[in-house]
Amino acid sequence: MGAVPLSGTEPQPGHAPPSQPPPEPGHDHSFFGQPRGLATLSSLEIWERFSFLGMQAILVLYFTAAVNQDGLGMSPGAAASISAAYGTLVYLVSVAGGWLADRILGSYRAVLGGGILIALGHYSMAVPAAAMTWVGLGLISLGTGLLKPNVATLVGKLYRTEDQRRDAGFALYYMCINIGAFLGPLITGWLGDHKGWHWGFSAAAVGMTLGLIQYVLGRRTIAGRTDAAEQAMPPAAMRRAVRMIVGGALAVAVVAVILGLSGWLTLDRTVDALTIISVLAPIVFFTVMFRSPRVTRAERGHLRPYIVLFLASVVFNFILFQAYSTMILLASTNAKTEIFGYHFPASWYASALGAFEVALAPVVAAVWVRMGRHQPHASNKIAIGTILGGLSFLIMVPATSGRTGSDWLMSVWWIVGSYALLGLGDILVETSGMSATTKLAPAAFASQTMALWFLSLALANGIQAQIVKLYGEVSDPAYFGVNGAIAVVAGLAVVAAAPWLKRTMHPVH
Repeated sequence: MGAVPLSGTEPQPGHAPPSQPPPEPGHDHSFFGQPRGLATLSSLEIWERFSFLGMQAILVLYFTAAVNQDGLGMSPGAAASISAAYGTLVYLVSVAGGWLADRILGSYRAVLGGGILIALGHYSMAVPAAAMTWVGLGLISLGTGLLKPNVATLVGKLYRTEDQRRDAGFALYYMCINIGAFLGPLITGWLGDHKGWHWGFSAAAVGMTLGLIQYVLGRRTIAGRTDAAEQAMPPAAMRRAVRMIVGGALAVAVVAVILGLSGWLTLDRTVDALTIISVLAPIVFFTVMFRSPRVTRAERGHLRPYIVLFLASVVFNFILFQAYSTMILLASTNAKTEIFGYHFPASWYASALGAFEVALAPVVAAVWVRMGRHQPHASNKIAIGTILGGLSFLIMVPATSGRTGSDWLMSVWWIVGSYALLGLGDILVETSGMSATTKLAPAAFASQTMALWFLSLALANGIQAQIVKLYGEVSDPAYFGVNGAIAVVAGLAVVAAAPWLKRTMHPVH
């Protein structure tokens, strides 16, 4: 994208100028050799991941728990499917979040508003009533759609395009936020297991509130923090857009209520509708970007290889998100929950993923810094990550093939090993993918292209919402073996396409 002008350092009408403007991109080395704004954004994401993945770790268990245990009494397949559909909605809303940041709110206010909605959603889920569960999930979906793409965009604005620290910075950012991914399931899982599910949801609410406080206090360290949208619409058009957004949201809510009361809008139909939307949305989005007159010929050339990276992300994240659904269900029924004599909640397995990412991310970052211009191309990093994701499922084939009776439980280390592979793969795919997105994005679609990256997560969840219905219907070795093999083959296909990807992505490395 080139150097990003720091319009946020200029006084805005009605706003006091910051007491200490952030250093120009490329000249700030105050946070472990990275811009200090990375500390502010990483800290926010620590608490966002704490709340989101802490809740996610117990959500599928809450769905499957019996009603007399304060659960919703769903079957494992249905619980995993609805959990995936929720993930689909979260990332579908990211498209609107990116557009709102680009055209109306600006990235800083979009992130702030998203965080507030997320906190309100978790507080709603803390209320012990089934109806409030769905209200809470809806608010979290809207808030995450505003926050996630725009935080990553703000991270990208801390660096010049040619800054060799960018990939290492994203790796450090990913390491920091996975501290939240590690701690969240530990705390919410213990509370859910010992105090009740809604106590766990309460912890998520408090965590997001702390993240918001830290984000506001660290505002002055963020590059591009201006209240104005960088691609702002003219005032008259903006007013029309706001009226349309509010009116459209109300219309959708009214229709949903009517269809729900009539009995037509069932959970199964909602899941199917979200899957269809998750397939159509990226197709429409890519088409709009390719045809936009504001996208230059060179930028279109960079979008073509980006499609390959997008599809690789879909395959990998199809595996990754099951760490919080089918893998948790498998652990709760078929794996030991004792290590070195200590018994732990099954949801704690989800913390292993965050732990490995915290431990491995700085190693990856150090390797990329040491290799400099000789580090692997972004496409190869993503390909290797996708292969590792497939292997994390393939090792579950021998793990689940040794069943000798109804009381048989697999060793803790099978799932821990699976999460180790998945964690390393996640670092490679997500950090390289987000970094490549900020570099390949057309200037007129900066935040929206990051939203497009999150659409790959929506599509992964949309596909997962259908496939996980087979969990429990087919044998575990068949389920994990087939899905893992598909991911490995997809990763190898990206490796084979590396020469074309390097050529068409040039000068982006």
